[in-house]
Amino acid sequence: MAFVLSLLMALVLVSYGPGGSLGCYLSRRLMLDARENLRLLDRMNRLSPHSCLQDRKDFGLPQEMVEGDQLQKDQAFSVLYEMLQQAFNLFRTERSSAAWNTTLLEQLHTGLQQQLEDLDTCRGLVMGEKDSELGKMDPIMTVKKYFQGIHDYLQEKEYSDCAWEIVRVEMMRALTSSTTLQKRLTKMGGDLNSP
Repeated sequence: MAFVLSLLMALVLVSYGPGGSLGCYLSRRLMLDARENLRLLDRMNRLSPHSCLQDRKDFGLPQEMVEGDQLQKDQAFSVLYEMLQQAFNLFRTERSSAAWNTTLLEQLHTGLQQQLEDLDTCRGLVMGEKDSELGKMDPIMTVKKYFQGIHDYLQEKEYSDCAWEIVRVEMMRALTSSTTLQKRLTKMGGDLNSP
């Protein structure tokens, strides 16, 4: 009986981790998934970016917001989640399926979905009551506008191969910035439950 009790206590301690919060750490796996998603995007390259120079566009990636220190932990978490969700939605459209190698695209979907699921573990704990007001928050609206500009661009360019190539390169920039944000959140303590 004492052995079973000790084993249960050990399991509880392991599942809570050193900070005392059940499974709500930015895991190493989240960073590995982010790197793998970047590798997949790189492998999805079908055209030389040089052949699409005429289609280049500055989408206005809110880099200073994503890479700077101006966001608090809950805001940074919300921005990271929104960027990943919007990237997932972008590559989940019917039009994107026609543009890319389906195997690589499915692997990217899976990788982005895995990152979102990892973050979902913490989402309620980090957001709590703030969730409804964070949907209206300026940084979130900035991310949504950024991705809306990408959708508008693709539509304007009639989802051409070059337009998708420009978007692929832009998503590499955006996801690289999101890994910077993940690192920053980890430095803020990793334990997303603490203020």
